[in-house]
Amino acid sequence: MVNSLPGEMIDQVWFIIDNDLQGVFPLAKTLTFKLVNDNNRVRYNYYENESLVASFDTPFPYSSEIPEDVWAYDDGESQLILLPAESMQ
Repeated sequence: MVNSLPGEMIDQVWFIIDNDLQGVFPLAKTLTFKLVNDNNRVRYNYYENESLVASFDTPFPYSSEIPEDVWAYDDGESQLILLPAESMQ
């Protein structure tokens, strides 16, 4: 589980999935987001098969300490937010 991403930023991942992606794009069990600096605010870039699909601006201030990549996993029973490095553990 992610410890280096604030709870409200984790909630934003699920908000984007539920309100912007679900029903618009076919979604895999694992979704990839890149968190990027956009004028000192965090932008969530959603990738599928290494291609940028959609971008979402947020009010969250950017920090170099937040992870660059975040994975959202949902198999219908479990929902997890992971960093790619955590999947190797």
